[in-house]
Amino acid sequence: MQNKNNTEKTLIAQLQNAKTQDLAFRHLMGLYKECLYWHIRRIVLHHEDAADVLQNTFIKVYRNIGGFKADAKLYTWLYRIASNEAYTFLQQASKKKHQSLDDYQFEAAESLADDVYFDGDEIQQKLYKALATLPQKQQEVFRLKYFDAMKYKDIAVLLDKSVGGLKASYHLAVKKIELYLTSN
Repeated sequence: MQNKNNTEKTLIAQLQNAKTQDLAFRHLMGLYKECLYWHIRRIVLHHEDAADVLQNTFIKVYRNIGGFKADAKLYTWLYRIASNEAYTFLQQASKKKHQSLDDYQFEAAESLADDVYFDGDEIQQKLYKALATLPQKQQEVFRLKYFDAMKYKDIAVLLDKSVGGLKASYHLAVKKIELYLTSN
């Protein structure tokens, strides 16, 4: 664990040094591009949208890395930026379509079968529809725990919530998803 912390500290120092920043940033992108893409994709659902949000995420990271204080783990900071960018995208897209965020998310889940980049089956599509019926915080907790296999303590740091509250949110989300899947 000590080696991982030292490696992260070294990478942060390189990212914050003008002479090494570009090379370090390419390394950062190589380390986190795939996991952040899938994290974003599970929120916005469609490949093109996820690619755009990922690009915006890395632009924001590049512009703000100088202010990163390392009071949280680097991946936590990256996930927070990616999540914020994804939810901003959803809010803007729903406004453009003059829909509520809930309606927009459900419509996006329904249209997954038409996405040439979606390789999931009918059950996965139903899972995304069920997710779209949950409040945003329950969606976040479920995605981070179920899809990203994050530990509650890491989710707590990311969302600035208590572990007990997160466990309750996850439990409620699972129950609501089960109910949705068995009734539809």
